Amino acid sequence: MDLPVMPPVAPMLAKLARELPTAPGMLYEPKWDGFRCVAFRDGAEVELGSRNERPLTRYFPELVEPIRRYFPTRAVVDGEIVIAGQLGLDFNALLQRIHPAASRVTLLAESTPASFVAFDLLALDRRDLREEPFAVRRALLEEALGDSEAPMHLTPSTTDPTVAADWFSRFEGAGLDGVVAKRPDLPYREGERVMIKVKHERTADCVVAGFRWHKSGGVVGSLLLGLYDDGGVLHHVGVSASFTAARRRELVDELAPHRVPTLAGHPWAAWAQTEHDASQGGRRPGAPSRWNAGKDLGWEPLDPVLVCEVAYDHLQGDRFRHATTFRRWRPDRQPESCTYAQLDTVVPAELESVFRA
Repeated sequence: MDLPVMPPVAPMLAKLARELPTAPGMLYEPKWDGFRCVAFRDGAEVELGSRNERPLTRYFPELVEPIRRYFPTRAVVDGEIVIAGQLGLDFNALLQRIHPAASRVTLLAESTPASFVAFDLLALDRRDLREEPFAVRRALLEEALGDSEAPMHLTPSTTDPTVAADWFSRFEGAGLDGVVAKRPDLPYREGERVMIKVKHERTADCVVAGFRWHKSGGVVGSLLLGLYDDGGVLHHVGVSASFTAARRRELVDELAPHRVPTLAGHPWAAWAQTEHDASQGGRRPGAPSRWNAGKDLGWEPLDPVLVCEVAYDHLQGDRFRHATTFRRWRPDRQPESCTYAQLDTVVPAELESVFRA
């Protein structure tokens, strides 16, 4: 492979804002919820690189031929790998791909095929486009991939903040988690947070039924959150992990009175011994990480009486898609009141309407 921009590439990133920026000429795109990917094509050679600059090609073999079909002969394209399910984008299906067995990857590539959504162009033929303004790169991207068909897609784009605001609310049901805003004069800055992302944020009251120690040792790393379903089963729905060093030390003392010596009688006792039981719809707090097999995800149980308020962006199935942000303890709330019923639900949108926007 011999391109003007060679792998690996650290993708350009976005910083969080709570309001949609409305500067003149700003370009807006839906924020996709998948695996960030920089795709390289040089003739028959195709490589897919992840956000952390690791190769993804072996995990998504079904994308190689469409890239050869629709990309220019020599091109480097920044985008997102997504899997569209019946209820919108399915991030869990993406996670299943990070598997060491080639036979398993091949099976999933056929049963849950991925798509590639393109939103930036880093190189074309022998031109390095990273110093070109984004408006120029976008125009060249539209020319290069405007006639693509599934599973290759060109992300919708608009300069109208009213349209962007409509996308922000209307496309959430398809699994998108916000809007990205880019200045038209923006060059491509690898690894820098120079774009702006506006994401959904809501709050929920959750039971704290366990915690994990921080990797540094001796302080709390994350709180394990639970919600009750209609049958009274406490499900593990996510974590809250963004704490300062001082707050992590404080949490050790705050949690100490609620630590239990054994899992006897704990609502997650069975999950500590067995893998996820799909028929029950629950999630085991200590489930293994597909991204880092050596990461210690062991946890310490707590008497499930503590309630905290957290901020979250959206749900993926029956759990929080991303780590939540701890807001405060809620001693005024009973654990049994922390149910799924309190959460905002979004009517699923047709994902095809996003692609056609």
